[in-house]
Amino acid sequence: MSEPARHRVDVALGDRAYPVHIGPGVRALLPRLVAATGARRAVVVSARPEGALPPLGVETLWLAARDGEENKHLGAVAGLCERFARFGLTRSDVVVSCGGGTTTDTVGLAAALYHRGTPVIHLPTSLLAQVDASIGGKTGVNLPEGKNLMGAYWQPRAVLCDTDFLATLPARERVNGYGELARCHFIGAPGLAALPLEQQIARSVALKASVVSRDERDQGLRHILNYGHTLGHALERATDYALRHGEAVAIGTVFAGRLAGALGRIPAARVAEHHDVVSSYGLPTRLPAAVDHDALVGYMRRDKKAEGHDLTFVLDGPDGPELVTGVPEALVRAELAAMPRSTAPTAPVTGPEPAPAH
Repeated sequence: MSEPARHRVDVALGDRAYPVHIGPGVRALLPRLVAATGARRAVVVSARPEGALPPLGVETLWLAARDGEENKHLGAVAGLCERFARFGLTRSDVVVSCGGGTTTDTVGLAAALYHRGTPVIHLPTSLLAQVDASIGGKTGVNLPEGKNLMGAYWQPRAVLCDTDFLATLPARERVNGYGELARCHFIGAPGLAALPLEQQIARSVALKASVVSRDERDQGLRHILNYGHTLGHALERATDYALRHGEAVAIGTVFAGRLAGALGRIPAARVAEHHDVVSSYGLPTRLPAAVDHDALVGYMRRDKKAEGHDLTFVLDGPDGPELVTGVPEALVRAELAAMPRSTAPTAPVTGPEPAPAH
């Protein structure tokens, strides 16, 4: 059978390597990929209608899922694992996720935990999930104290980025996905905006695959993939997810440029380039009008990249992007104060409770 994928990117992880297929109609490859696992049963967890995927050729349990950060919690993972058990799923079988980033992350974590690891195949259906969440094996759920603070590394057996799914996305969700593409400009894939969308996805996936193959578990190089995410995750949590992930990362990318400039790491022209690239995608570049700086700083201190209690950011510099620790809080607050504010306010929020004293 000829493969309908227009692009294939391999994530090189030795005996855990897997392909990422990108293009229209690649969901047709799913039955063959399920068969390759040797599974006798499959659970499909999908935020799309049941008819969205082809029959898998094995006994299949279909579970409906909901995308959205409010559904990304440990209770959802436990609920999935309970359904897996009642169905009689074993670690010789397979789990399939079909949905946006929330579904991908939550189902991935459930697969990682169930029987201490059950094969999973991802079919990301949002642009955000196709360019980022489905690749690299990071799974996770949120806590009230911050985003993605619980998770595990669990690589999929394959990823199918069927671009036909993108035609049904609302306009805001499509632009939301551009947030991860925009930050790629500063971490090794400049000029994506000039390419057709399918090629933008493939280039972004290839960049992430290259990084993950060299640093699977965030010990060094992989930190660059979090460009714009320190403030981005804080903005999501501080606005109670009124800002979507890609929108928040876009603002975080602009802020990362401003902060790198204030630290003397990059010249003014490169700072301006951060704003120009982000705005060229139609993404937001301003802080929400009512967001509280104390809340943002509190959430940024709890960022999973933070070392000790210092503020930590991935910042551009003369040698490219790198993790920068010990960024002075006073400078961070000054740059937050200097950021332009949007005219569309979000509800004021209260920051996280102080961390327990040690």
